Amino acid sequence: MTEREEIIATREVTLHMGPQHPSTHGVLHLILDLQGEKILNVEPDIGYLHRGTEKIAENLLYHQFVPYTDRLDYMCAMSNNLAYVMAVEKLLGIEITERAKYIRVISAELSRIAGHLLALGAWALDLGAMSILLYAMREREIVLDIFEEICGARMTLSYLRVGGVRYDFTDSIKESIKRLLEILPKRMDEYEKILLGNRIWIQRNRGVGVITGEDAISFGLSGPALRASGVKWDIRKDEPYLVYDRFDFDTPLGENGDCLDRYNVRFEEIKQSMRIIKQALRDLPEGPFNVDMPSLVPPPKPDVYKNMENLIHHFKYVSQGFKAPKGEVYSAIEAPKGELGVYIVSDGSEKPYRLKLRVPSFHNLQTINHMSKGRYLADVIAIVSSLDPVFGECDK
Repeated sequence: MTEREEIIATREVTLHMGPQHPSTHGVLHLILDLQGEKILNVEPDIGYLHRGTEKIAENLLYHQFVPYTDRLDYMCAMSNNLAYVMAVEKLLGIEITERAKYIRVISAELSRIAGHLLALGAWALDLGAMSILLYAMREREIVLDIFEEICGARMTLSYLRVGGVRYDFTDSIKESIKRLLEILPKRMDEYEKILLGNRIWIQRNRGVGVITGEDAISFGLSGPALRASGVKWDIRKDEPYLVYDRFDFDTPLGENGDCLDRYNVRFEEIKQSMRIIKQALRDLPEGPFNVDMPSLVPPPKPDVYKNMENLIHHFKYVSQGFKAPKGEVYSAIEAPKGELGVYIVSDGSEKPYRLKLRVPSFHNLQTINHMSKGRYLADVIAIVSSLDPVFGECDK
């Protein structure tokens, strides 16, 4: 071996991937130490989207922070709304109505479907399969159409509120959801044939980014990434909230903890979300969709224009909010990417004294180095895609 060949064979190279890179799913900067094509070390450099979200919350009335939660995982806004309003309701010690609980479940599962569709489509695109992204976005548009029908918005929704939801479900909305449940299964079969019948897709994901269940727990992984490693933990089943304990659905699990298992788990979770939504629509009870507590819920907007008392009530709610008792709470939900938790410390005023967000994307990203060591540079793309990070919530 000549001296030149020896230098080429042994020299280590540091490569910067991102922060502007099409396959990092946002502004993620990866510092890669390579020897040839082999990965020696990966250091995620985050924070490019930091907005001080938690400090913003501490300077807003409780109800004013709901729109900011939309901007966390902006692909699944309903889940963010849910985690926050449930934490505030736990602090207040209130129980919402049965109808509101069912509506929240349906909304959260629609959000999960929308998030997973985009995750699968973008993942396929990252590895060169462009058609699946177009198909997934076609179906995701149907979900966004339903959101628009529910609350007038498509992505940043602010639909859930402390004490219930902003608008009731109409018969038209229920019919739109039923149409989605009729269309989606056939389309999912198409995705499966296209991807799992493609040897390139299988080769790029099988045995790549492996993490054991024990290591996944140590790193704080949650959601599909944790279940893909064979750990059966789903907050909807293990610590049920709303009315999830009334529904029959399965917890998809992987065996190998690789990228292919993470794909399979997300794929199956879409099917389980459809099962939950179908049951929730079937059992949706009649009744009010907000608690009967004027201090927490403003009057209906049409009544504000007709009645002075309602106008005053609305003004005081918007400008002064409501007080929460002193104390601290932690509330968590099973968001599409994993455990989304909200910790609130109250000093008895109309604003949280301290608010802390436990977001899954941040914890999931800590596993990149563990999953990538010894793999090839091209495998890093598949690994990042399999974690489905969104940096609105990771950087906060």
